Amino acid sequence: MLKRDRVTVFLNASAGTASSQPHLAGELEALFRAAGCHAIIKVLREGEDVNRVARDASAHASIVVAGGGDGTVSGVAGGLVGSRAALGVLPLGTLNHFAKDLDIPLNLREAVAVIAAGRRTCVDVGEVNDRVFVNNSSIGVYPDIVQERDMLRRQGYAKWSAMGLAMLRVLRRDHGMTVRMEMNGRQTNWQTPFVFIGNNEYVIDGMQLGGRKRIDQGSLFVYLAPRARGRDLPARFAQALVSRTKRSDAFEMVASQDLAIHTRTTGTIRVAVDGEVVKLSTPLRYRTRQGALQVLVPRQ
Repeated sequence: MLKRDRVTVFLNASAGTASSQPHLAGELEALFRAAGCHAIIKVLREGEDVNRVARDASAHASIVVAGGGDGTVSGVAGGLVGSRAALGVLPLGTLNHFAKDLDIPLNLREAVAVIAAGRRTCVDVGEVNDRVFVNNSSIGVYPDIVQERDMLRRQGYAKWSAMGLAMLRVLRRDHGMTVRMEMNGRQTNWQTPFVFIGNNEYVIDGMQLGGRKRIDQGSLFVYLAPRARGRDLPARFAQALVSRTKRSDAFEMVASQDLAIHTRTTGTIRVAVDGEVVKLSTPLRYRTRQGALQVLVPRQ
């Protein structure tokens, strides 16, 4: 890292592992100082517009860091797309998919060292109705499960108990949805429990299920489960874990640089964007923005 580089860190103190570390901001400041750089730590307030504060920071900081889970990373990335500032990642969430796919260490001291080293690479992002995502977006059962889970949490259920019960309830009653998709110059109709749009290709076979080998191929990958209902999905995912997906018709996969999804619902529908559920107007219009985000990554 050059001496003139300015680092601003946006910390989501309520993210997965961060919530159990009350003195984390001070510890991060000390870690950056030990790594040879001065970092300004800003704790995000509940409901704060993360896109906006990251965009504002990119005007004077050459490195803007997301300290949190994938939702925080996605929010900060959305403010940096197309700017000269690079995204640093401190993985503090429960799953940290983006960090894992880029081999960013989950250990905080090591993640700070990656940021201090300053090695940049360009990766793609996806957009749905102009909203940026770094991992994926989906409609169908997942947004419904999140809504059910949040209702159960308000009733007093613990996090993972609420998630398990929500999955059971939603998958049991789901009968699939009909969508019309426009992509690659064609229109197709599908009956499916979900449509999953990945920022680049996801592994759908074996123990690496759900990961990506690259985030710079310049393509969206669309996944569906044709002719399935919600209750069929556990068996299909079990099939995927034993590496039989590509030899069956369990899932359909199509690559495209842009697409439009029409549903029978008019107005707005629930859409998952990097794990956060938002309401967006239909039709949903997706596109890839190749190499639009600079990220600090380890040396290979």
